[in-house]
Amino acid sequence: MARETRELICISCPMGCPLTVTLEGGVVTSVTGNTCPRGDAYGRKEVTDPTRIVTSSVPVDGSPTERMVSVKTASDIPKDRIFDVMRALVGVRAAAPVGIGDVIVPDVAGTGVDMVATRRA
Repeated sequence: MARETRELICISCPMGCPLTVTLEGGVVTSVTGNTCPRGDAYGRKEVTDPTRIVTSSVPVDGSPTERMVSVKTASDIPKDRIFDVMRALVGVRAAAPVGIGDVIVPDVAGTGVDMVATRRA
C-alpha cells in the first residue's frame, strides 16, 4: 500500500494551522499540526473530497439604488465544479426587489445547490 503525505494550511478558522495529512492507499490515516478538531475534519475532507462556497455578483434590473447584488452558493460544491458554476452565471440578471436568501439560480450548473442573494437590492 502506497503511503503519501500532503501539506495543507487549514482554512477552517483564522489560526491557519499547517497540516500534514497522511494517506495509505487513498485512506487518511492521520492529520497532524491542527490545534482544534476542525483542522482534523478539514484535512480529511480536503484530501478526499474538496469543496468550496462560490461567491460572485450579478446585475439587478429594476432597482433604483443597486446595480449589482452579491450571490453565493447556498452550500459548498465540489471544487472541480467552480468554473461550471461561474459559467452558469454569465448573462444572469436578478429582478428587483431582491432579498437576502432569495434564490437567483436554482440548481446552479446541475450541482443540486442554489445560488442565493447575500444582500438586498
